[in-house]
Amino acid sequence: MIVRARRVVLPEGERPAAVHVEDGRITALTAFDDAPDDATTLEDDEVLLPGLVDSHVHVNEPGRTEWEGFASATRAAAAGGITTIVDMPLNSIPPTTSRAGLAAKRAVAQGQVSVDVAFWGGAVPGNAGELRPMLEAGVVGFKCFLLDSGVPEFPPLDDAGLRTALAELAAVDGLLIAHCEDEETIAAAPDPTGRSYAGFLASRPPAAEETAIARLVAAAADTGARVHVVHLADGGALPLLRRARADGVRITVETCPHYLTFAADEVPDGDTAFKCCPPIREAAHREALWQALADGDVDLVVSDHSPCTPALKRLDVGDFGLAWGGIAGLQVTLPAVWTGARARGMALTRVVELMSAAPAALAGLSAKGAIAVGRDADLVAFAPDATATVGRLQHKNPVTPYAGRELTGVVRRVWLRGEVLDGGPPRGRLLDRDPSARVRG
Repeated sequence: MIVRARRVVLPEGERPAAVHVEDGRITALTAFDDAPDDATTLEDDEVLLPGLVDSHVHVNEPGRTEWEGFASATRAAAAGGITTIVDMPLNSIPPTTSRAGLAAKRAVAQGQVSVDVAFWGGAVPGNAGELRPMLEAGVVGFKCFLLDSGVPEFPPLDDAGLRTALAELAAVDGLLIAHCEDEETIAAAPDPTGRSYAGFLASRPPAAEETAIARLVAAAADTGARVHVVHLADGGALPLLRRARADGVRITVETCPHYLTFAADEVPDGDTAFKCCPPIREAAHREALWQALADGDVDLVVSDHSPCTPALKRLDVGDFGLAWGGIAGLQVTLPAVWTGARARGMALTRVVELMSAAPAALAGLSAKGAIAVGRDADLVAFAPDATATVGRLQHKNPVTPYAGRELTGVVRRVWLRGEVLDGGPPRGRLLDRDPSARVRG
């Protein structure tokens, strides 16, 4: 199978090329004209991208499959040009905090995934002895919370528990990714009640992120472990992260499309589809995050797709204190980010690095993340100048703040290991971390 395009995004930049595929892997990259007449040729307005990798997806199955499941989540991913997701260890029951929990997750996912799926494990109080066995069983790293996660089966780590987990992981160069908000800072803030978005925003101030990130940095510096900050919303934390890296702390950071797209003053009171934690902050934070992406101070962009049922979003009353916090946006991640990037002069090659190569490297998925010889032939035909209005998405529950928004960039065709994803039988595989993959951070 050969796919060729006048614009192909390769690790070294964009150029015309023909991508040769055999047995699901890329075997050669040649000139555009070095291909037979029956090669698949993209339209002149399309760019060939590597399949995106989304390393932050809450699938919730088993246990809370009414929120989202592997079948619906991976169909939505495929429709959005995402060919690999990494499933988060919480909101499912059981959580992925033991080898048994991982086995339960893999058993229910098997045979129903439309894209490839890898798994995070969870670090919770008392399970330090499970971390190495879960790494050996294939998880790509471990997620922890530094405050209440919102679900009782996934409690947070205190400082002692954080350092215990990091010491265990440092010995095997394992990765810990952390939800960084500080419980005490939030407890001292106003309660988030009622329909006022400004009131909800005040309940989770930027200082909560900065205090928790400082705790993570200190623990990582003391143990030498690799750490990663998930879903950064606070531009004020960027100097802290820069100093930590300059001091040799092995830390990386991600942000999400909703923090790059929306701003607090645009969120209507009572529209709890916008509720997430940490919250969507003011426009100054959004612009600081965009600048950090351009400067390399933020390493990747992933969805943090965290849906729930419409009832849990409490759209009936619009109360931000009662509603579940989480943004559903997996399918629109690429156009949402590209819309903002294009408006700010960021190149498509940089967007691909942030959304494909960098998440693949973070998760140790060495066959993913680039159009390169030896990699999986995960490809996307993307029309960067086309526009579309967000309608009903393939997520199990359609509640999303992107509804009705016009976005630039349309995914027209997707290949997984050289096969077109056309809505037929699921073709995804369950992946293990490659222990020889290049380490980030």
